[in-house]
Amino acid sequence: DLDTARHELEEFIPHVKNISDGSIKKMAGRDLMRFKEFKRQGIAVKFGRFTQKENKQIRKNVEEFLSLTGIDSAEKLLFTSRYPEDKDTIYRLKMEHHFCEKISEGIPRPWRLIYYRARKMFDPNNYKGRYTEEEKEKLKKYQALHGNDWKKISELMSRSNLSVAMKYSEIKSAINYGPWTKEETQKLMSAVKEIMKRKVETENPSSLSSLEQSNTDLWIEREKLNQPLPWTEIETRVGSRYWRQCKQKWNSILASKLVRERQLYSGTKGLKAKINLIKRLYESKAEDASEVNWDDLSNAVGDVPRAYVQAKFYRLKVSSVPLWKRKTFSEIIDYLYENKLPELEEKL
Repeated sequence: DLDTARHELEEFIPHVKNISDGSIKKMAGRDLMRFKEFKRQGIAVKFGRFTQKENKQIRKNVEEFLSLTGIDSAEKLLFTSRYPEDKDTIYRLKMEHHFCEKISEGIPRPWRLIYYRARKMFDPNNYKGRYTEEEKEKLKKYQALHGNDWKKISELMSRSNLSVAMKYSEIKSAINYGPWTKEETQKLMSAVKEIMKRKVETENPSSLSSLEQSNTDLWIEREKLNQPLPWTEIETRVGSRYWRQCKQKWNSILASKLVRERQLYSGTKGLKAKINLIKRLYESKAEDASEVNWDDLSNAVGDVPRAYVQAKFYRLKVSSVPLWKRKTFSEIIDYLYENKLPELEEKL
């Protein structure tokens, strides 16, 4: 029953209403029982970037399946269509030995995402180095013939889908090699913010409300700064730069922010920032952390993302407020204002 399956999956995948009926049927067969078992063990279903532990588990699962079936390479297992003479045998072995269940064992994610991750990890065409001039000409010819059918083109080029798509994007763009204008930089930052917001909405809709309140350009928390982004989409939104330039510019923006944060919280500036932070929190009269406008606060304390200011507040209360876990938010602020603030001002 499609409606029942969709309803049951909604507990684990909040954005399930946007998934096609065909995908729901596959997930009901491949994922639902796994998700329920993970729930029983107290493990939440995950999305986003794969961890090293998960990558290691995927390698283990693939190696064990190869050993079980006698298939002699991961490429044959995961890219069976490249081996037409063996494909019937490989498909039969995959069915007999429950490939879907085996490949996803121990990983609390949708099967499809695990499968795509395995294909990326074990595709030898992912790591072939720079394109030659001959390859670039072939790529342009194949794209003219087949459009953006990157799967077809990747087979013809013996390169991965992602590789040929991004290289063609680089070749076709009207490249501007000059300094970035303010307008280009703003387009880049707006594109990244919108995409990150979309990812958070998909992976954790409950956290979206806090993002909606953000007025800063770089609201992204430190642990999210360097996660992979769809650079070809960002390139399209910027319009005047190809994807690699966009990526390099974004990384330089992050580096600049991190340097400013380190400068802000060191030496005399550090003392002033802590004093300013405590005063602003006290003046806010907030009874709970959720009532604090962290974006306004981060602008007042210094040009840094809100997460940095929140981290500094956390360190202040942990290092300065005795038994802070037993105190309310307002009691912690009062203690910092009455006891820590005079000490910092004297030190300054």
